[in-house]
Amino acid sequence: MSEEPVRKDSEIRHPNSSMGCGHKDDKASLASSQIASFSHQPHQPPSAPASKEVWKKGGRMFSILLAVHLALLACTLVSSGAFEKIAVHDYDVFFLLTVMMLIVIIWIIFYLVGTSRCPDAILCKDSHAGPIWLRGGLILFAIFSLVMDVFKIGYYSSFYSCLSAIKIIYPIVQAIFVAVQTYFLWVSAKDCVHVHLNVTRCGLMLTLTTNLAVWMSAVTDESVHKAHSKLKKNATDEIFRWLLKVGMRSSSAEECNCNSQICQVFKNGYFWLYPFNIEYSLFASAMVYVMWKNVGRFIDHHSHHVHRLKFRLFRRTFFVGIVLGLIILVSGLGVLILYEVQVNSSTESSKKRQALTMYYIFNIVCLGLMSLVCIGGSVIYRFDKRDMDRHKNPTRTLDVALLMGAALGQYAISYYSIVAIVASTPRDAVSALNLTYALLMIAQHTFQNIFIIEGLHRQPPKEDHKHDSRQKDLYGLTFVNINAVSLRVPDSGSTLAPGTASGTEAMHPSDLVRSLTAPKKMNWRRKFLREISMFLLLSNIILWIMPAFGARPQFDNDTELNFYGDSMWPAIVDICLPFGIFYRMHAVASLLEVYIMS
Repeated sequence: MSEEPVRKDSEIRHPNSSMGCGHKDDKASLASSQIASFSHQPHQPPSAPASKEVWKKGGRMFSILLAVHLALLACTLVSSGAFEKIAVHDYDVFFLLTVMMLIVIIWIIFYLVGTSRCPDAILCKDSHAGPIWLRGGLILFAIFSLVMDVFKIGYYSSFYSCLSAIKIIYPIVQAIFVAVQTYFLWVSAKDCVHVHLNVTRCGLMLTLTTNLAVWMSAVTDESVHKAHSKLKKNATDEIFRWLLKVGMRSSSAEECNCNSQICQVFKNGYFWLYPFNIEYSLFASAMVYVMWKNVGRFIDHHSHHVHRLKFRLFRRTFFVGIVLGLIILVSGLGVLILYEVQVNSSTESSKKRQALTMYYIFNIVCLGLMSLVCIGGSVIYRFDKRDMDRHKNPTRTLDVALLMGAALGQYAISYYSIVAIVASTPRDAVSALNLTYALLMIAQHTFQNIFIIEGLHRQPPKEDHKHDSRQKDLYGLTFVNINAVSLRVPDSGSTLAPGTASGTEAMHPSDLVRSLTAPKKMNWRRKFLREISMFLLLSNIILWIMPAFGARPQFDNDTELNFYGDSMWPAIVDICLPFGIFYRMHAVASLLEVYIMS
């Protein structure tokens, strides 16, 4: 007896036509009729227990190959423009990025128009994708990125007579790209598209690759700028040659010097705003990747828990985590200001050692507290009675992968520092503090990843929901007369009103009155988890601010620099540190998710 084969998600879709939503052939008509059958029953997911996503088919594979080739091309041009003499100019990189951004802008407009005209384009949405706090953070970074583009336009316009036109066109196109993409992600981050599947996959991968290419260019520009300011006496010839090429032609570098005061303001301004643009590109890349995973996907809404951000974040807390986190945040800002002043304005070695000592002590205390708090949170999870959420969630999978992958950057810097400190002589107090700092950095990343990943896989609490539903089923009242309630419910508790739902536990009148009049109590585990999450969130913010806005003890401390040399150590830091900085901001977003789910 032959069984009917189970239909896969790849078979339940619209035709991949490049124009409109019309039917091309009988096969396309069949797919459209299948889509229509699901559109009439939106709450019934496909009844295929062994259904597979379409990523194993050619559509996803082609889009992945497209992204890989474009990313390698952009990486090659960016690195060549940074370290070669005159083989690749910086305006070559700007030209490639400008073309990529223009193509993405055109595709986004095509996507928005196409999905708005086709009624069956988006049959369901992923409730986990693009939460409001992530989109809010994206808008915040987008605003600062637009301000950075304005500063760039002002900087390049100060000496436009000796510049290529592409250097002024590039920030203008980038500003348009940021505005269009931010609107696109705000309205479409949750979409599960079912039209133009292959075109949509390729367009999303092109958008992701463009963001990564802009990120690589910004990281390279900022890293070399910081290396130049920290290593004026030790910088290699390649770094100086690259610095002469940034923002000007290599053949007329002397003619394009930025001498006016307004030019210096624009130059320093857009370099200070680079961290926000870097985070914007990475946030957008993560959201676009989740959209790519959701192309052609059907979602069972009954198995998805929707978490809505409430504006009463601090209603049921002890405020201990918030207060301690704010103390760490304010103290860190003070340490950063003193560190920058002492290191940059003083040429005395004693002042630099004092600044390094202060910086290491603050970070040791902060990392030590964060490690202990993460361990305590993991212990509390052992007593947590919430079930593990085992439903498919591309957003959570990406969050875990980014946390583990981004932590590798700081791991690498810490292990390189440990080897250099242990193998170097003589050893002084600053070296001991540096060694402790490197060890605690490894421990804190490890414990925090365990805490966040376990929190992301927990289901939201259900006690309050059950309690509210039971009262609603019993009485259906907003304002309850206590005497009337005591008359409706017998003392024996053996019978209930006819309209009472079956399976509801009987309650004594005194217990009932107490449950209706007493305020709801939150479980102590949830309270502690919320305090821990808020403390870690604020601590990660200051640990993002310090390296993102100029604190580079890796260059101010000569131990690693003397051990690895002027070429190897700057390369290690410039490659690995951007991942460590991104880790902090991504941890903030993940901790906010853990806080709300607790």
